[in-house]
Amino acid sequence: MSPDDTPAREASEARAIALVDRYLAVRRRTEALAKPLSPEDQGAQSMPDASPVKWHRAHTAWFFETFLLTPFLPGYRVFDPAFAYLFNSYYEAVGPRQPRPLRGLVTRPSADEVGAYRAHVDAAMVRLLTTAPTAEVIERLDLGLAHEEQHQELILMDLLHLFAQSPLQPAYRDAASPERAVAGAVRYLAFEGGLVEIGDAGPGFAFDNERPRHKVHLEPYRLADRLVTNGEWLAFIEDGGYRRADLWLSDGWAAVNEQAWEAPLYWRREEGGAWSVMTLSGRRPVDPHAPVGHVSYYEAAAFAAWCGRRLPTEAEWEAAVTASEGQALRQTSDEAWQWTASPYVAYPGFKPGAGALGEYNGKFMINQMVLRGGAAESPPGHTRPSYRNFFHPAQRWAFTGVRLADDASTSDRETLQASTFLDDALAGLTAARKTLPAKYFYDAEGSRLFEAICELPEYYPTRTETALLRRIAPEIAARVMEGAALVEFGSGASTKTRLLLDAMPQLGVYVPIDISKSALDEASEALRRDYPGLIVAPLVDDFTRAVRLPAAARGRPVTGFFPGSTIGNFAPPEAEDFLRGAHELLGDGAMFVVGVDIAKSPDILVPAYDDAQGVTAAFNKNVLARINSELGGDFDLDTFDHRAVWNAEESRMEMHLVSRIDQTAHLAGRDIRFEAGETIHTENSYKYAPEMFVDLARRAGWKVAARWISDSPSFGVFALAG
Repeated sequence: MSPDDTPAREASEARAIALVDRYLAVRRRTEALAKPLSPEDQGAQSMPDASPVKWHRAHTAWFFETFLLTPFLPGYRVFDPAFAYLFNSYYEAVGPRQPRPLRGLVTRPSADEVGAYRAHVDAAMVRLLTTAPTAEVIERLDLGLAHEEQHQELILMDLLHLFAQSPLQPAYRDAASPERAVAGAVRYLAFEGGLVEIGDAGPGFAFDNERPRHKVHLEPYRLADRLVTNGEWLAFIEDGGYRRADLWLSDGWAAVNEQAWEAPLYWRREEGGAWSVMTLSGRRPVDPHAPVGHVSYYEAAAFAAWCGRRLPTEAEWEAAVTASEGQALRQTSDEAWQWTASPYVAYPGFKPGAGALGEYNGKFMINQMVLRGGAAESPPGHTRPSYRNFFHPAQRWAFTGVRLADDASTSDRETLQASTFLDDALAGLTAARKTLPAKYFYDAEGSRLFEAICELPEYYPTRTETALLRRIAPEIAARVMEGAALVEFGSGASTKTRLLLDAMPQLGVYVPIDISKSALDEASEALRRDYPGLIVAPLVDDFTRAVRLPAAARGRPVTGFFPGSTIGNFAPPEAEDFLRGAHELLGDGAMFVVGVDIAKSPDILVPAYDDAQGVTAAFNKNVLARINSELGGDFDLDTFDHRAVWNAEESRMEMHLVSRIDQTAHLAGRDIRFEAGETIHTENSYKYAPEMFVDLARRAGWKVAARWISDSPSFGVFALAG
């Protein structure tokens, strides 16, 4: 070996040492959990769902022997061929096994012989890990260690259930939990929802059921900042919670009666009426400030109904704990696993692995409910936000607890929108080139100003498009089916919509989508008054992010409507993404009517965005007025000028706010500095040649079914077919 090989050899040795140390640390923890137990403790089985501690110790050794040593360590000698039958858990591909309810009958091997088995496997694993293990070996090692950590928690679960059956009520450990501080009133934290991603994002180990990472749409919701306490559960009991059928799911009510539930598992009413609970430290008085534990999904759902709340979905839970505002959540992974309202099913795109290891999770994706978080008894570092635990809904011996959720109120939604506005404003105003999203133009005042702009003599798009729509509305209406839904993106005052509504008596539902609730409420009220036979189902949302139509529109033929050349506010790649997203929202077979401003002379374009009366300037400055009034900013509007510029290279009109002086504004405790002449880029309006837009629509998955182009100043309306 040359001297140049030394660093590589040392690095390889260091990796091997790290793998061995990690392996042995997990294995030693299992033995440490078993050390306080007698052979009799280790051999007993208290119920069919539980397993003896001795069996857990042997099974985790069998896992490494079966899935790593036998296939990957040349010359490995199996410790005892009979163990393949005794200690297989559920791997059908590996062979037959001792029935789970009868594991307690396996009196041999003894606990000491299981210890010898573990030592034999450990010695062989050290040899394997120090001989340049392959990537597959390391992948299986990661799974094996995570698997053993799961069994470490199961050891404590099963042992607690075993000791709870004993008349002696023995303690596994002497140290009792410290006295809890008063839990305090629960707070419900608001979360925006929308389109979120959940699932394992890597790097590092995750179980296959945590993948693939995927998008989920969530309505705005609220999540309790802490777990439900014993004291709160006592109030549920005292109010007859276990005797009120109206609170329970049907199967849950059957379980209550069949199993005579009257309190969480391990609770017992003592003489004098006080409650005690069996713990790993023996029987103790119920602490009213500690999180409630050992409750089934059925009990959790009944308690939520009693509170007028609900359980969170697993997507809501994961999105909340991974969001920045989720840092205010307490007890997410260090007290008790938290039941969710989600059935344990495969994520979209999930495929179990090949061979016996593919049986690890996928075969259990039926008739179970997901829990999230982690428990005080979970091994350190074992859990993560994407971790999916799962149990049958009636099971109670796991370390389970409850966190409540509910739907966001109207005030919550407004607060969340303000929070998003603040985040966007800070991001844009602290960038090297300052920007503000054009969507924040449109509060009630912004919408009023835009309607005024549309009446200006210089502003040709509205009158040109309106005249064109008035002429072609019957042709568009002829393509709309009976009972259809008309969905308008960024509806504002819905002025142009009336041209289509008047031509479409067959229409069943109108869905205006707008970010401004005030503008949407005002327009919806007027439309309901003027079109009493039409269902108006407004959707308060950023129309670029909406992924689900209101219930009134689902199951109907759908036509989308996007007038006003607003498509030009997106850069072409963003416009393509928007059109693709609109296709997903509207669905296959939908029609999408889009207004598109056609490229033309700057002599016409610039005055349209910089009118002589200054209405467009007021409209542009209104975004700063909103920042001041809604977000607590202190921008001096009189020190900013409106500027409209034709960018021929990009084929777009640009709007800017230009600082006339050196100045500093303030927002959310941040200094926003401007040099004289520095601009805030507030809007782009791209202008298209007709064929350019046709190509854009086709790339986004639409076919152009019809197009109408007005005379000069030219404006286009395109009917796209999905």
